[in-house]
Amino acid sequence: MSQKPYSQPAWAEKWPAPAKLNLMLRIVGQRADGYHLLQTVFQFIDFCDWITFHAVDDERVSLQKTMPGVAEADDLTVRAANLLKAETGCESGVRIEVEKNLPMGGGLGGGSSDAATTLVVLNELWGLKLSMEKLMELGLSLGADVPVFVYGYSSWAEGVGEKLERISLHEQWVVVIKPECHVNTKEIFLAKNLTRNSKSITIGDFIAGQHQNDCVEVVCQRYQPVKDALVVLSEFSEARLTGTGACVFAQFDSEDEAVNAYESLKNKWQVYLAKGLNESPLFSRLKAGKYIS
Repeated sequence: MSQKPYSQPAWAEKWPAPAKLNLMLRIVGQRADGYHLLQTVFQFIDFCDWITFHAVDDERVSLQKTMPGVAEADDLTVRAANLLKAETGCESGVRIEVEKNLPMGGGLGGGSSDAATTLVVLNELWGLKLSMEKLMELGLSLGADVPVFVYGYSSWAEGVGEKLERISLHEQWVVVIKPECHVNTKEIFLAKNLTRNSKSITIGDFIAGQHQNDCVEVVCQRYQPVKDALVVLSEFSEARLTGTGACVFAQFDSEDEAVNAYESLKNKWQVYLAKGLNESPLFSRLKAGKYIS
């Protein structure tokens, strides 16, 4: 019996670009080129930007609407699409429409996720047949967080964040606060008092409860709103910083507990209620449509 062939994604469909959380972040060294060596755990949440790819009659890559303060050529989705064209010689174009829900500068990986969704979906729409490994390699040239979004599963990460090992985690409810500030990641990693020599741990250590984020102290010293958000969220559950922030989050075993925290905070804070996911919504969507196995 012949196997049913996989479908081809259609143009003008909406595709998810999910947020991620860093459930812990340790800085265990620094390379000669200045990049920091990390240990971190990534998990997705069901809070997404949505991206639509529109077919065009020419070779141009463009945005339906540019982001305030970001030149079209600098937008990560445009850069991702042009990178695919440069890598493969593809002569097609695309108009990219982004429904932006994830806060910028929040540590949720919004720009990286948008770039990854662009790489993965245009690889299908343009029929390029690049492997996941190749897409991850291209993604790394756009940003250290892009590969995990291309990989599409909760991961234990090392190196600069690109060495990924699949890890299955409890899919808990999550409350995320976005403080009224934008944390400059470069500033944090250049800080003289940033811990850069944490002892490496194992996945077992993390599962046992080692959740530290080495950036917390420096971020809280420089960004009072982040410190305040951690304090108020810790009244409900263990509050943590994702990446360098500014977003902070807490996990809950039950939806009722998470809703209670969300309802208590929503009038004073920019707050989101979400569910942790091991599989990226992008890949769940691709599988559901039988676009991939």
